[in-house]
Amino acid sequence: MIGKLIIIAVGSAFINNVVLSQFLGICPFLGVSKKINTAAGMGGAVVFVITLASAVAGVIYKYLLVPFDITYLQTIVFILVIAALVQFVEMFLKKKMKGLYKALGVYLPLITTNCAVLGVALTNVQKDYSILEGVVNGFATAVGFLIAIVILAGLREKMEYNDIPKPFRGMPTVLLTACLLAIAFFGFSGLK
Repeated sequence: MIGKLIIIAVGSAFINNVVLSQFLGICPFLGVSKKINTAAGMGGAVVFVITLASAVAGVIYKYLLVPFDITYLQTIVFILVIAALVQFVEMFLKKKMKGLYKALGVYLPLITTNCAVLGVALTNVQKDYSILEGVVNGFATAVGFLIAIVILAGLREKMEYNDIPKPFRGMPTVLLTACLLAIAFFGFSGLK
């Protein structure tokens, strides 16, 4: 059992990285990766939301949707769960971490529409994961997102001091960097 959980965790975080392999969650990945602090804050919020959403969605799916044969409502139910969790995170950050709340700005509510969060909940159902396996998959996927966004933020901070040709300044360089990062993570596919 532990071996399977480790395989799920490594696969979700590195081999099938949600941003660099599946290309889900690109909006906050590109938008919030200007500074390491805000990238880490967004990554932490995503870890919390995806992990909790995986647990809650798994319980609702297994004990409510399947027994009543209403699994066709899974997408709507998962979106409602995610929206509620993001509201909770937003209220917590607004009250306890005002600096991070302001730094994340519009990207914090965008976690609700972050396709990575919904993608993990749906993947857990499609792969027929147990609730524990789904939580491990969600946590590892979110950690993979955190790793990718912090690496990109670190690279972007270093690139600010480089003399980049005018046509490549800004988003073109960020996209090229993200592509190279995705190629680097592709190297983990040999671990399967």
